[in-house]
Amino acid sequence: MSEKEVLHILGEKVALGESAKVSFNVAKLHTQNTIDVPVIIERSKKPGPTVLITAGIHGDEVNGVEIVRQIIAKGINKPKKGTIICIPVINVFGFIHMDREFPDGRDLNRVFPGGENGSLASRVAHKLMTEIVPHADLILDFHTGGADRFNAAQIRITKDDVVLNELAQVFGAPFIYYAKNLNKSFRHTCYKLGIPMLLFEGGKSFNISNTITNAGVNGTKRVLHHLGMLNGKFKASEPKKNVLKIQESKWIRAKHSGMFKANLTVNTQVKKGDVLGNITDPYGNFNHFVKAPNNGYIFNVNKSPIIYQGDAIFHISTKLEE
Repeated sequence: MSEKEVLHILGEKVALGESAKVSFNVAKLHTQNTIDVPVIIERSKKPGPTVLITAGIHGDEVNGVEIVRQIIAKGINKPKKGTIICIPVINVFGFIHMDREFPDGRDLNRVFPGGENGSLASRVAHKLMTEIVPHADLILDFHTGGADRFNAAQIRITKDDVVLNELAQVFGAPFIYYAKNLNKSFRHTCYKLGIPMLLFEGGKSFNISNTITNAGVNGTKRVLHHLGMLNGKFKASEPKKNVLKIQESKWIRAKHSGMFKANLTVNTQVKKGDVLGNITDPYGNFNHFVKAPNNGYIFNVNKSPIIYQGDAIFHISTKLEE
């Protein structure tokens, strides 16, 4: 059997047509208990691309984990050809404690490519980049909005990448958001290695939304179908033709502290001057209306009932690609 027919990953060998669950571990808990991060591998007998599907880089982003869980539970990860590798929870330390960061206080998505002798987060990033990512031809990475900010389902890519633009259209989320790669992020590090990544954002921390989950699962099926990898027992729906491409945007920030209530949900088109929500005080003496500064689409809404001056409360598009 040739080397191409055998996947050498994390010390294991997985041949074409085989399934495997291998362990991705870097450190023990402070109690000396081992932490096994399962890596689920499904290989078709027929050679083809390798797609890596990941979630949980931030431990509090449960909705992304749920998307990958459903992909595995439904068998969508069993390809017609090629290989699908799933890691539902990369930051298992944060997931256990329902915390965004690692126990060392670091944001895993700001320490890539990491180092084998660095911090705990850095070591995890290094192992991911050296032992798993090089096998991938495409990565689907699932995230959710931070804190109480609810993101509309969206794919984040850089603007001038022809391959990713095509795949983002195929994925079919309501929005494609052109965002620069952040230094030391997972996405930027993969970009430098020439490995394309679709970064999905949707929902908010500590929350599972059926709408967001369905968008992530259905988008994955469309991409796998496009690559000729979707198992024959599944059908990929057609993406909506009116995918909105956001070139520029801005955050609307609270001008006052107080109790906050949004009047609308994500995916809403608004006009300049429309009332988006209001900020009040607990005593009934104060009521400030938050208005749209321009025409655009609202694709992130802060769901927190209490906000402080300067908090980001709405994300609005300011320029769409024609």
